[in-house]
Amino acid sequence: MALNYIWAAFFIIAFAIAIVKNVFFHDNTIYETLVSGVFDSAKVGFEISLALTGIMTLFLGILKIGEEAGAIRFIARIIGPFFNKLFPEVPKNHPAHGQMIMNFSANLLGLDNAATPFGLKAMESLQELNPSKDTASNAQIMFLVLHTSGLTLIPISIMTYRAAMGAADPSDVFIPCILGTYVTTVVSMMIVAVKQKINLFDRTIFSWLGGITLFILFILWYLSTLDKVEIETFSKVYSNLILLSIIVLFVAGGLIKKVNVYETFVIGAKEGFTTAVKIIPYLVGMLVAISVFRNSGALEMVTDSMAWTIGAMGFDTAFVDALPVALMKPLSGSGARGLMIDAMQEYGPDSFIGRLVCIFQGSADTTFYIVALYFGSVGITRTRYAIPFGLIADFIGVVAGIFIAYLFFA
Repeated sequence: MALNYIWAAFFIIAFAIAIVKNVFFHDNTIYETLVSGVFDSAKVGFEISLALTGIMTLFLGILKIGEEAGAIRFIARIIGPFFNKLFPEVPKNHPAHGQMIMNFSANLLGLDNAATPFGLKAMESLQELNPSKDTASNAQIMFLVLHTSGLTLIPISIMTYRAAMGAADPSDVFIPCILGTYVTTVVSMMIVAVKQKINLFDRTIFSWLGGITLFILFILWYLSTLDKVEIETFSKVYSNLILLSIIVLFVAGGLIKKVNVYETFVIGAKEGFTTAVKIIPYLVGMLVAISVFRNSGALEMVTDSMAWTIGAMGFDTAFVDALPVALMKPLSGSGARGLMIDAMQEYGPDSFIGRLVCIFQGSADTTFYIVALYFGSVGITRTRYAIPFGLIADFIGVVAGIFIAYLFFA
């Protein structure tokens, strides 16, 4: 229901602002801008779905082989103790456990193309357990909010953009980005767990979180000893090696288990095509609403109001010029990326703002896009508290990003 009102509000607010601009400020191009944005966003939504078709066809085919070979069940058993506590509604050794961990692992390594099919398959498995098919379950909300926290170990794309913009040290935001996204993920998990009455002090949950934290700190320490070129090489080699290894191991495991790997791949691949087609209306609808809201100037009005309020309260406003990226990120990943590049062009990649926008970009994910994509793929229309808590995750990422930027670069 929340998504219903938010979606409608985007159009209504944008239309009201457009009328004011045309009648009182004689902006005769505002309607053309909005309509042009509507058509462009509808096209982009379809193109994204079309681009996802091939990727999902491939990875859901491979995933099907893994399921038949027992690889997903094996993964589920390994992480079962932790996920059984975090997702109590999901039965022990259920395939959804393995699918979720593969989604999180792909995101962690920056393999977005692989993460999406695994995530969609995980959402589908969770939907099979969902007693109310049009309403998000607790497990689905926990999965989605953790996904929107955007945990990534190596923000290689951000460092690449900084290098292209002429930053003296493109990797100087590496550790700040990791800290930002990790804080967002852990705090997001905690607030959803409190809402769902999950005991975070359970020995299993506490041990796993501690172990993961130590592992990430070790990787951070190791990567901090490398220069930019070595970090890029590490990312490209090991991220792709892990992905390729998963594919080969699934296929080899299927052969060992005497699975007809090719026919099994085709069966899974068909599911990928069906899912890609199913998400088109949800994705187009959300992207069009976001485009109208942005092109009307509503987003700019929000940032200007925040700047005035923050200044009036006597706080330092050095970070305010970076807020458009933070506010755009929940709405549009590409839009936030464009604003990040624009900010680096205007203020310089090595400026406080230039670095802060990179931290914002790396500290969370696109909440509304993910809601439209993942919930739309299984037909969920009643999102319950998924969007508010996803936005809380984004807000935590923004606050953490500001503090971290002041700590490292002020």
